Amino acid sequence: MIDQRQADAFLAIAQHRSFAGAAEQLCISLAAVSLRIRAMEAALGQRLVVRGKHAHMTPAGQVVLAHLKQVQLMQADVLAQLAAGSGGASQWRSLAVAVNADSLATWFLPGVQAAMQRHQLVLDIAMDDQDFTHAALKSGDVSGCVSTLAEPLRGCVAQPLGMMRYHAVANAQVVQALRRGPSGRLTRQSVRQVPAIIFNRKDGLLEAFLRQQLGPGVGNDYPKHFIPSTEAYDAAIEQGWGWGMVSSLQLAKRSAERPVLLDLVEHAVLDVPLYWHHWEREAPAAKRLSTAVVEAARQVLLPMPLGEK
Repeated sequence: MIDQRQADAFLAIAQHRSFAGAAEQLCISLAAVSLRIRAMEAALGQRLVVRGKHAHMTPAGQVVLAHLKQVQLMQADVLAQLAAGSGGASQWRSLAVAVNADSLATWFLPGVQAAMQRHQLVLDIAMDDQDFTHAALKSGDVSGCVSTLAEPLRGCVAQPLGMMRYHAVANAQVVQALRRGPSGRLTRQSVRQVPAIIFNRKDGLLEAFLRQQLGPGVGNDYPKHFIPSTEAYDAAIEQGWGWGMVSSLQLAKRSAERPVLLDLVEHAVLDVPLYWHHWEREAPAAKRLSTAVVEAARQVLLPMPLGEK
């Protein structure tokens, strides 16, 4: 059994990433926070927090954090049921999730909106690249995440959502510049002469597409713009800043009044598998969210190939 005062201090440190922030939130001294964490670590027999300018959890601490957040969600569900049974005002419950930008811009929000309203859930969304959202679940910061990784963490489940299809696109002038040469096709030389547009430094879609089209060893020494905004990213492609990867769902949403974007390579696409990772033992509120996410994705994403998990 974890002492509640120790748990409160631990959760406050995780939230603020500092002992000082935890002390301020709990209205106790910095020394008191430190004593509670030391007592908690002694009781559990493991180091939980790495002290420093920015405190962070050890692997054992991440396990404890995930457990305590699950307990918080379950307690919130119990209180909501008691309030509803006694005729009191129903309570909104908060869930933290990690989702990639392209899913947020297309299927995720409209897909879960009805369930959020019906069950009075509010979302605290952390946005990250689909290859890295998994880390937020591992650290205990979120209760679920959209990820490209198929293997679940210990104590978690990875449910297949479907394939998100991407096209390498640009405006007509940029496409023409990239297809220069005797072959009239994309080449290793042409991609070094025209900038690419990348969402952020974690984004590996362009490199995956280039490996698919030009083979391994293509390198990443081509010119790049980094534009970490979905709307600005699309606008930069339209304006001819360079070429980039845009999902089929986003291309389908484009109005007829907007400039036409063309495929760099005709009929070439990059399909990215997505999975919903969540804890195996979920609070009822988290289960409702998981159900809504899986149903929403399967309505709009391409089905997984046979043999995929």
